[in-house]
Amino acid sequence: MNIPNTLSLCRIPILFAITLVLWIGMTGSLTQFQVAKSPTENWMCSAAFVIFVIGGLSDWLDGYLARKLNQISDYGKLMDALSDKVMMVGVFITLFAFGLYPFWSLFLILLILSREFLITGLRLVAAATGQVLAAEKSGKYKTVFQIISAGAILLAQAFKNDLGFWDSLWVQRLEQLGILLFILASLLTVSSGASYVIKYWDLFTGKTPEKNKE
Repeated sequence: MNIPNTLSLCRIPILFAITLVLWIGMTGSLTQFQVAKSPTENWMCSAAFVIFVIGGLSDWLDGYLARKLNQISDYGKLMDALSDKVMMVGVFITLFAFGLYPFWSLFLILLILSREFLITGLRLVAAATGQVLAAEKSGKYKTVFQIISAGAILLAQAFKNDLGFWDSLWVQRLEQLGILLFILASLLTVSSGASYVIKYWDLFTGKTPEKNKE
């Protein structure tokens, strides 16, 4: 359990921290929230945004440290990808539950969730045959768009709940940008998932490549 792998695993408790802090910072029903009144709730949405940024930066930092310290491992490759999926899908579900994504986004979230389970299963099958499917560029791009999308929504809530900019046009545009990027991230998620399936079709269908039969 080296430093890069520890950073990867930290994204899981970071997800729960984001959810808890965001819950404290917002009040009301699951579809409409009002400005927090309690002193303990002040700046909690801002704190949720900061924690989320830390989680996003850890995704870059663990890979950088693994290369810098020469601690790249198969375990690290698997856990890095898995931790990314757990944190981002968890954040999307949290934002949807808090009414910060429109109702129709549920179908996109289910699409993302299905893709992540499918690729994770493919990684496990590959691991059973002695192969490790590291993250590819297409997967990294979709992760970047997912992070920016969720970050924009969280930042908008910080401005609204903590600073009172409820009717500001630019805050509304920030929320719209977050939703637009979420749609784009969903398309990239499906595209990258299809790329994985095509590239590793033998694994997907249960066939063993000839080089692994020797």
